[in-house]
Amino acid sequence: MEIKKYSKAYESLLFDLLVAEGDEWSAYHGPAGRAKYIKALESSITYIACDENLVCGYARCREDDGFGIYVFDLLVRKSYRGKQIGKRLMERVCQEFPVQPVYVMSDIDSYYEKLGYRRAGSIFEVKSC
Repeated sequence: MEIKKYSKAYESLLFDLLVAEGDEWSAYHGPAGRAKYIKALESSITYIACDENLVCGYARCREDDGFGIYVFDLLVRKSYRGKQIGKRLMERVCQEFPVQPVYVMSDIDSYYEKLGYRRAGSIFEVKSC
């Protein structure tokens, strides 16, 4: 298992992972979302976990000009869960930005609590289209 910095060369392998996750991630891989998500990946800091030619996990982040790193997406392929890949991806983000706080946007709080991460606020949706 190797954690690598994402590049466009891994695009199809990353989308294979998103498609394998099904409808829950269709906003990213579906007809309306794929082009938008490719653009988001281009402006993000993304790390992938690879097992040979298979992307088995990834973390997509953005830096807030020295005020912190925000992890927007963290996903591990179902068949690879329980192997600490998500934790390793988060550790890589922390290693790359050792003097900045790292925050994760969560919809699965129990996972991050299990890793020992501390809640530091909430996120509110202002408007939904």
